[in-house]
Amino acid sequence: MTSELLRKAMEVTVAATASGALVPLDTSLTHLMGERGSCFELRHLLSATPKHLRASGPKPNPFLPWDQRLEVDRIGESHVVILNKYPVQTTHMLLITQDWQPQTGWLSMEDWRSLARVDAMTTGLWFFNSGPDAGASQPHRHLQLLPRSAGERICAREDWFQRCAEGTTTSAQDPLLHRARVAPIRSTLTAETLHQLYLALATDLGLGHPTTDDCPRGAYNLLLSRQWMAMVRRGREGIHGFSVNALGFAGSLLSTEVSDLQWIQRAGPEALLQAVVDGQSRKVQ
Repeated sequence: MTSELLRKAMEVTVAATASGALVPLDTSLTHLMGERGSCFELRHLLSATPKHLRASGPKPNPFLPWDQRLEVDRIGESHVVILNKYPVQTTHMLLITQDWQPQTGWLSMEDWRSLARVDAMTTGLWFFNSGPDAGASQPHRHLQLLPRSAGERICAREDWFQRCAEGTTTSAQDPLLHRARVAPIRSTLTAETLHQLYLALATDLGLGHPTTDDCPRGAYNLLLSRQWMAMVRRGREGIHGFSVNALGFAGSLLSTEVSDLQWIQRAGPEALLQAVVDGQSRKVQ
């Protein structure tokens, strides 16, 4: 059954596309085989590179104010759900703060309350990029949601997250786990549960705590489903022409005209992920 929020997002998508407010990206899709049978999606951008992905030039805040033509719903007085202006997947939604809050700050209890309210209506894969080094294109606080229907796979690497949450994949088997944590969720997504789990993962990764640090001590990506929460500490934003955000760890990569496709075919997608958490490239012959 389609939720009221998702139905409204679909209606806004039609109207915003017609008005030009929504600019879906044209991509081609290929698949990359990773280690231990994993499969990554690699989308190559065919459209002109959007302003938010360009390396240089001024970047005005598109969320203050936000484009009313992209608005899906207000979530209390603190947050609003809007459509991603440049989606690859239809109904890609953003949960943004109505007032200025920095992307590099700690996620607040109010952020988690708003997320829990939205997830109760429409669930899927949530993700967050904590700043430029984590692949964030905007400095204004925004969490992102890719809706999923019942029974649909959360992401290409869903099995990896599940194994990590269950403890059947360890850092001895996968070096990425030296810089990543995946925790199982065994109850309803409440703001209190999510906030506590978020802070526990941040502490475990050496990112600090709001009681002692004004902001996290490093960049990170956050991914969330109803079954698990994952956090990855970042060392750099990208390498070899690939910009990596949280979706890269979910198994979805984006390439542009500057991406070294020969390198990733030779090295493999896990080498890209390892490089952006380590801050250096793994040597590949």
